[in-house]
Amino acid sequence: MPVRGQGPAGFEAVGSVAVRTFAAHQSHLTQRVAQPANMSMDGHHVNAMAGDGSGAPHNHFADYDELPEGHFYDPDAEYEPDPEYAATLAPDAARQRRERIGPTGRPLPYFPIPGPLTDHGPAKIIAMCNQKGGVGKTTSTINLGAALAEYGRRVLLVDFDPQGALSVGLGVNPMELDLTVYNLLMERGMSADEVLLKTAVPNMDLLPSNIDLSAAEVQLVSEVARESTLQRALKPLMDDYDFIVIDCQPSLGLLTVNALTAAHKVIVPLECEFFALRGVALLTETIEKVQERLNPELELDGILATMYDSRTVHSREVLARVVEAFDDHVYHTVIGRTVRFPETTVAGEPITTYASNSVGAAAYRQLAREVLARCHAE
Repeated sequence: MPVRGQGPAGFEAVGSVAVRTFAAHQSHLTQRVAQPANMSMDGHHVNAMAGDGSGAPHNHFADYDELPEGHFYDPDAEYEPDPEYAATLAPDAARQRRERIGPTGRPLPYFPIPGPLTDHGPAKIIAMCNQKGGVGKTTSTINLGAALAEYGRRVLLVDFDPQGALSVGLGVNPMELDLTVYNLLMERGMSADEVLLKTAVPNMDLLPSNIDLSAAEVQLVSEVARESTLQRALKPLMDDYDFIVIDCQPSLGLLTVNALTAAHKVIVPLECEFFALRGVALLTETIEKVQERLNPELELDGILATMYDSRTVHSREVLARVVEAFDDHVYHTVIGRTVRFPETTVAGEPITTYASNSVGAAAYRQLAREVLARCHAE
């Protein structure tokens, strides 16, 4: 059944993804049976290490977690893609390389490494928002912030989820905190310096959270200008940072409205899975209401595709439908699935330090460069 609700033009069509995926699976089932196990539907050799139809392994997909010390995987470098995946992006692998077609099916721009800053501030506030849980909001907040800090930007991360996942992901035990962002919101005279925590990442600080924040949603109802409470709390910090990234809770309640009212831009992490698409229309409607009534400066900066698996038809089709619906609002950078992300949560540090040479770290560095390029283009 198609998705109903307001949204960008053409968005209603995304509801057909599951049906088309199932139909595609059924239509190609007999072809798959007829092919050898190591052959794709079009007769190409399917091998993550193979770049042609010969079947000979080519080590262009190296184990990036074992690169020599000081060497980093360059996501902009040309490589020989998996033939079956390349066929979904361009008619042939040669065109894939020549035109630098990215995972979104669009030509991939080059995002230069940013130069150092001579001064800092005022901060650009980014809300990482999606009312669906488990789409990569917290992971993206931590790693985007760490990548921006790696490029010399001063970054403040705001844990605005009562579950405190952002704090846990940076090695903080929320239950041991005496002061959190809740105190900053609700107690007059509370200074941000009393709540701020330094992280292990240079240039990156944290406003932590715990379950106490859930009480703020009830208590703010009777406050004057309740939607602007976070904006007022962050105002004294604006000149100290280049970016403030807010990890929103998975809902469209008063806390999320506070984050959108304080923000300049919204990034929507979107899992490449059919059900993740269903709530995007409602989210864009909420963003538009906040724009009209509370924060005219708010912009939808981009849709960030996460948990992408190029080996599955479903992931590729969902990503294609998102690009069709949102066009240039979809980031060129795509975050793929990797076991490294859950490992970093246990370690309590970003992937850029835990597995610095990994593909996941390279993806978030590219995302940071793309975010900076979009900011400079304004």
